[in-house]
Amino acid sequence: MRIKINLQIFIAIIILALVNQIGIYVCLMSFALIHELAHMSAGILLKLKPKTLEIQPFGIGIIFESFENTEKNKIIIAIAGPTINIIMAIIFSFIEIKAKEIIVNSNIILAIFNLIPIYPLDGGRILKSIIKMNNQEQKVEEIMNKISNTLMIILTAVSSILILIYKNIGLFIIIIYLWIIVIKENNRYILRKRIDKLLEKQKKT
Repeated sequence: MRIKINLQIFIAIIILALVNQIGIYVCLMSFALIHELAHMSAGILLKLKPKTLEIQPFGIGIIFESFENTEKNKIIIAIAGPTINIIMAIIFSFIEIKAKEIIVNSNIILAIFNLIPIYPLDGGRILKSIIKMNNQEQKVEEIMNKISNTLMIILTAVSSILILIYKNIGLFIIIIYLWIIVIKENNRYILRKRIDKLLEKQKKT
């Protein structure tokens, strides 16, 4: 299994250190790793082979080999990550330690964040696989693109109000990160549509 590290992670560390939020960042990334190990364990139990572990500025991702990776398997793997965070939050809520609050909150944040139905977050993967069971590939891509963009507009509006009220730079960074994810997916979606149109033209000629 290959490990890829996005060098932008060091920029994120510097920014968060300057705004005194490095503690929660380290905690979040630690439990993000556990979250990803849950995905990997679920995949291995389903006889899938881990291919790449990607460490991003605000998250960690695992990529599996595509063979035998059915929509049902994808849903099980996607659910495994948020589930372990919920379990960890429950366990640590009963343990009296100094870092109890930050650990519980970090796991709740990770579970909620990853269950947002925006692709390629876990919630988006789950929703995409459910839609894909009853629709053609092209329609699935279109539906997910519309859902992701609509949700981001709503989240941005709500978060803007919360940022003004609570002056939380962390929430601002999360929204920027989500927009980067959505914009990347939008570009991929547009590229796939162009390729499909070219293939259709070739078939007709």
